[in-house]
Amino acid sequence: MKIIWFTLFFISFILSIYFTKIWMKIAIRDNITVKDVNKPNQPLIPYSGGIAIIAAFIISIFIYVGITTFYFSRTTTLIQILGLTTTILIITFIGFLDDHLGGWRVGLTRLKKPIMSLPAALPLMAIKAGHSIMYLPFLGRINTGILYPLFLIPISIVGASQGFNILAGLNGLTVGNAIIIITTLSYISWRIQNFWVTIIGLIMVSALLGFFIYNKFPSKVFEGDILLYPIGAFIATMVILGNTEKAGLILFIPYFIELFIKLKNRLKSECFLEPNQDGTLKYPEKIGSLTHLAARLVHKTKGKIYEKDVVRTIWLFQIIIAIIAIII
Repeated sequence: MKIIWFTLFFISFILSIYFTKIWMKIAIRDNITVKDVNKPNQPLIPYSGGIAIIAAFIISIFIYVGITTFYFSRTTTLIQILGLTTTILIITFIGFLDDHLGGWRVGLTRLKKPIMSLPAALPLMAIKAGHSIMYLPFLGRINTGILYPLFLIPISIVGASQGFNILAGLNGLTVGNAIIIITTLSYISWRIQNFWVTIIGLIMVSALLGFFIYNKFPSKVFEGDILLYPIGAFIATMVILGNTEKAGLILFIPYFIELFIKLKNRLKSECFLEPNQDGTLKYPEKIGSLTHLAARLVHKTKGKIYEKDVVRTIWLFQIIIAIIAIII
């Protein structure tokens, strides 16, 4: 049985690589590019490459459904998988609109983004996904009853899809964080014997790893909101279907910190850092993001600030948070 699942993960990985290469050619041909503002020469990089991950994931999910239905004769989770897939497709479309309406760093207005993301929660609400009994940090066991499908699910989907987008802008940062978070949730789901949630999670991780080859520093392709929105929604869906709300809240601590910093700056600050001509980044005089805090830490330890070191510092922080989530 294990060889079947590992083969499926490999298929997702290879499809992601294949689709990413295709998209990079299309994006360059059709001028779907943006400047890498953290580099001194600000090269043009293919944008919205996250579509390759979503395509690889959806195809791999169809294969998974085929295996479970016709080989193992199991259909107990098909409704949940249908709900998850529909949610991801809806929120991917919203991410596409945000990427391509009004241009890069403009997109949809702050009010339109959460409102337009609400329909993505409807499939999970319709199937009454998850469990109304939750275990939350400091609060313990809580039975939310009807509030869970009618209120908490839409809040979770909209909040996670928009929140995951708040900490971005450096090469490989968000994809690396997504790999850490989803791998952690997959492990926790496996430990509490929600094996199908683990498999779904690792299919997504495999697709992310294929894309990461081209997205890591120095990036040859950027993911865009067409990935960031569905990844946030996917994480929330994993939490809902796996009943791992406590772990989900802990894993999002870096994003809560980022939100606090952004609110303190009246949502006017960005994650980017100004580049020097030698390829290093300038010391951030004002803290407008978690990336600026990481840059200051890198400067203190190494003297010079390099983008890849800032990203690795945030990854390390996310890994520490993931370990805490596993322990708790």
